[in-house]
Amino acid sequence: MRRRLYFVLPDVTSAETIEKELLLAKIDDPHIHFLAKDGVNLGSLHVANLLQRSDLLHGIGLGLVAGGITGAFAGVALSFFPQIGQAIGMGGILVLAVVCAAIGSWISGMIAISIPNSRLKRFQPAIDRGEILLMVDVPVRRVREIRELITAHHPEARAKGQDAQIPAFP
Repeated sequence: MRRRLYFVLPDVTSAETIEKELLLAKIDDPHIHFLAKDGVNLGSLHVANLLQRSDLLHGIGLGLVAGGITGAFAGVALSFFPQIGQAIGMGGILVLAVVCAAIGSWISGMIAISIPNSRLKRFQPAIDRGEILLMVDVPVRRVREIRELITAHHPEARAKGQDAQIPAFP
């Protein structure tokens, strides 16, 4: 189980120094993510990927639920028509729900990919000012240690909280 810690950093130099310290503290590179406004060159820093920058996962989940419910309701509605209802049966309702869930996920995901991550809205003013957001995923037992490591060595880094749950794969 991991927690995502957030820090706002003033510039790329500070971000590079903190990244080196995190690597020395045995935080793997895939667990360190930086996000800045468009046009800021982050150099060799590990930039946040599309799943971390956008609301893609949230959108896919919403589309899955909405599409599945819509497909199930459509299947039930079709079952009230005598000729169609006997032909589709309960299996047809299930298939329609699954197909609609897949279509809903795809459509909602295509829309959500262009929407900024809703979890990061609170950091947007700092990012717009040219500051850099650091997201570091650490094991629960190391949260205090890593937070103290960053704040003790870098007074310019502002701790901005943590997320209790982070997605398993992005």
